[in-house]
Amino acid sequence: MTAVTSVALGIGLAAACGFRVFAPLLGLSLAHRAGLALPLADGFGWVQTDTALILLVVATVLEVLAYFVPFIDNALDTVATPAAMAAGVGASASVLADFSPVMQWGLAAVAGGGAAGLVQGGTVAARGASSASTGGLGNFLVAGGEALLSVLTTVLALFAPVIALVVVAGLCFLGVRAIRRRSGSGESVSA
Repeated sequence: MTAVTSVALGIGLAAACGFRVFAPLLGLSLAHRAGLALPLADGFGWVQTDTALILLVVATVLEVLAYFVPFIDNALDTVATPAAMAAGVGASASVLADFSPVMQWGLAAVAGGGAAGLVQGGTVAARGASSASTGGLGNFLVAGGEALLSVLTTVLALFAPVIALVVVAGLCFLGVRAIRRRSGSGESVSA
C-alpha cells in the first residue's frame, strides 16, 4: 500500500470515528480477520485478537443503541467528542505502518484527530438542532444516519481509501459549516 493510500485509509477511519467511536475499529478488526491486506503499525496487533473483536462488538452495539435514547444521546456527546478524537488518532496511527514514529503520530494527531473532531462536531450540531426543533423526538433519525454513515465511511475507507479521503473532505466541510451555523457565526474557523 502506498503512503498516500495509507494516509487516506487512516483519515477515512478517523472520520468514521467521528460518527461512532467503536464501529471503525470493529471494521478494521473484521477486515484484518477477513485477510484484507491492510497495513498494521507496530503495537496494533491487538486489533486482530479475539478479545478485541468481542470487546469492539459489544462496545459498538452499546454505543449505537445508546444514541437512540433521547437526551442520553446529548449527554453522550460530552464524552464522545474527546473519545472520537482519541479513537480517530488511534485508528489513523494503526494503519500508518510505513512511517517513522514521529510522522505516524504527527499525521495521526493532526489529520486523524482533526477529521474525527470535525465530523463529531457536525454530529453534535445536527443532534442539537434536532433536539431544539423536535424536543429530542427526532434524534433517532440523526442517530440512525450517524450509525449508517459510520459504517459506510469505514467500508469505503477499507476498500477505496482515496475515494474515502474525498468523501471525508466533503464531510469535514459540512461539519465546519454546521458548527458555524450552530454558533451563529459566519466567520471562518481558524486553527
